[in-house]
Amino acid sequence: MKKKVEKDPKDMRYGYTTGANATAATKAALLSLLEQREVNEVSIRLPVGKVVTFHMKEVTFTKLEATATVIKDAGDDPDATHKAEIVSTVCFTKDEGIHLDGGVGVGRVTKPGLPVAVGEAAINPVPRKMIMEVALEVLERFSLTQGIRIIISVPEGEEIAKKTLNSRLGIIGGISILGTRGTVVPFSTSAFKASIAQAISVAVTNGCDHLFLTTGGRSEKFAIETHPDAKEEAFIEMGDFVGFALKQCKAKKVKKITLVGMMGKFSKVAQGVMMVHSKSAPVDFNFLSEVAKGAGVPNNLLEEIRGANTASQVGTMMLEHGYHGFFSKLCQLIGQKSLQEIRGGLDIEVYIISMSKEVLGKEVVKWDNRLKLSE
Repeated sequence: MKKKVEKDPKDMRYGYTTGANATAATKAALLSLLEQREVNEVSIRLPVGKVVTFHMKEVTFTKLEATATVIKDAGDDPDATHKAEIVSTVCFTKDEGIHLDGGVGVGRVTKPGLPVAVGEAAINPVPRKMIMEVALEVLERFSLTQGIRIIISVPEGEEIAKKTLNSRLGIIGGISILGTRGTVVPFSTSAFKASIAQAISVAVTNGCDHLFLTTGGRSEKFAIETHPDAKEEAFIEMGDFVGFALKQCKAKKVKKITLVGMMGKFSKVAQGVMMVHSKSAPVDFNFLSEVAKGAGVPNNLLEEIRGANTASQVGTMMLEHGYHGFFSKLCQLIGQKSLQEIRGGLDIEVYIISMSKEVLGKEVVKWDNRLKLSE
């Protein structure tokens, strides 16, 4: 089997947001309606200032209505909406002005805390502004004062939304039309960070002052199973962005955070590393050896820890030899370093779990004004 060669980040191809695609499809549909011909290619200006040309997959029109479909290209970004059909239907209306709404596959907001009001289609402010502006520009070019209605649809949107956080955020029935720049940066952290910040905002707006930050699906499932009385909004997958998620919680005045994760990522947090992607910081086995030493682990095992291949292997070693105090010390360090990162202000509970969701360690580090944050 041919080995897949990973691209160098500088060689990766940019893509375009759902908002940019929806804007392009709207321009093509509106021009097709007004010119009574298939307009298959349009150029729009993105928020970053770049002018980009989009090619439509399909355009249909009558004297009263036109529809344009474009295929979203997310470039080399692993985006759930990559290759999705983004559809804009434009029709004349008796009402004055430009009226924008979402159709099939575009979610509708049901919870407060998002940049879109409850009851409205999940078309975020920047894409909404882009669509409205391009429609106004075309109408003015044709000196047309008649009102129009624009419906943005994503035929597979409801299915795609299952791969996103939308249902947790209270966006029901499909995806969101997103994008602040118009471009999708390959493997960028901005989209994931934005989803974390949005999820925290929704949770707090809906009355959650105790949030559960998890590093992945398995740890999130553990948190949900062990805290059945917590609201679903309280569970937030932070991935590798521990520091960012902690700071967002502090900014929103959350009172307590429960961190749930496994040995690999959390052993880094215990050292004060707050971006725990495997490529950003390797596991420090000398550090784990020092933690073990503090838990009374003998020298022969300390040498084995220093020679281990993975943090998980170290955890297994500690379990097999009955050194449960190692996990308590690690949890304490995670809590302390997390509080230092945000300069205190709340309580932090830490769970370290195994692949089989067994609790290896659990500690609560309460915020104390006397805690030395400079250490």
